[in-house]
Amino acid sequence: MNKRRPTRQVTVGDDRVGIVRIGGGLHGSEPAPVSVQTMTAGYTYDIDACVVEINRLAAAGADMVRVAVPERADTEALPEILNQTRVPIVADVHFHYKRALEAIEAGVHKIRLNPGNISDRDQVNAVIDACKERNLPIRVGVNEGSIIERKDKQKRLKELGEFFSDQKHGRLIAIMVAKLEEYLEIFEARNFHDVVISAKSIDPAVVIDAYTAISERFDYPLHLGVTHAGPRETGAVRSVIGIGTLLANGIGDTIRISYANDSVFEVQDGLEMLYCLGLRERKGAELIACPTCGRIQVDLYKLVQDVRHKLAEEIALPIKIAVMGCVVNGPGEAEGADVAIFAGDRRGIIYVQGEKVANVPEEDILERLLHECKIFEGRVQRGEARLGEKVVDIIPPDPIGELGSGVDIIARNRTGGSVQLTVDGR
Repeated sequence: MNKRRPTRQVTVGDDRVGIVRIGGGLHGSEPAPVSVQTMTAGYTYDIDACVVEINRLAAAGADMVRVAVPERADTEALPEILNQTRVPIVADVHFHYKRALEAIEAGVHKIRLNPGNISDRDQVNAVIDACKERNLPIRVGVNEGSIIERKDKQKRLKELGEFFSDQKHGRLIAIMVAKLEEYLEIFEARNFHDVVISAKSIDPAVVIDAYTAISERFDYPLHLGVTHAGPRETGAVRSVIGIGTLLANGIGDTIRISYANDSVFEVQDGLEMLYCLGLRERKGAELIACPTCGRIQVDLYKLVQDVRHKLAEEIALPIKIAVMGCVVNGPGEAEGADVAIFAGDRRGIIYVQGEKVANVPEEDILERLLHECKIFEGRVQRGEARLGEKVVDIIPPDPIGELGSGVDIIARNRTGGSVQLTVDGR
């Protein structure tokens, strides 16, 4: 992990919904934690549905939520939406500057503006002045799909193209940098610096190269994202490659993972990425589990899913919990866990910080594991134990019965269900 890149800092929100700081490290500001944001999928003018969606996203952990305001009906709905929500709201404006002015008047906390789609310089200045008057930040994006090459920028573009000529995506990155220079000139001419910038692409490799280049040229905080990443199954991989690589290199101040799916997953996966990189303090339990293999002795797939749901509902502290399907690798892999379960032949052996506390039948594993987690959480809250502090070393127990086939054991409990496994795992 590289040290976070220092930037200017912008502030989003107010005393009513809370303050979120983005970036920092320059001009005496302390770097803020990397924030997670997402966007609603429904119509903003549908007030009741929009409020429900925003509150779901906030409950999932979103630090701010963006809403689209393409029509006057959307900005007219904003005052009531803001009245019923408790998270900073960002208005996404693309083509009409009046939507931005209306959203600002309604009380939103940040504007997402694409100056390239608003051709009149005076209109862009009007938005900048309105945000400046209310101390609202603006995000300026040069997403791959929206940048436009202009003839009056050909000379600068050629210079940048030559500079980036050794990179596979050099010309595209050159266009992005040129557009940012062009856009930021407008803001700097108005002495407006509460700006967050983004340079998204559908290609994680372009995202990595573009943000790396931009981070070397501008001191504004960066909003990271892989745009149009696709369904969660593949979008998660694309996002981890692009966003995760940049964060590990110290680049990035706020993120949005984009899925063609429920936006709650964007928030959950974004937070998990930050937890894993040590960029946010984990909230709730951390679950690790071994993969299915030819040694597991319980229905590990079902057990892990059941444990995950129960922990999310009932455990608040970041307890590390390991669910292991056998006693072969379980002790070593769970050595750093606060609470661990190793499977035997339709049984489970439960350890708390290395100390064996129970040996229960498979049907009782979930209930007893949750029970031990809650007891341990209580001890931590009372100061009688500390997270991550091993009490004793785990001594690998002898297997209980013969080691089994993961395929056979899972299939045994799936006959007639939605999951069917054959001997080749398909």
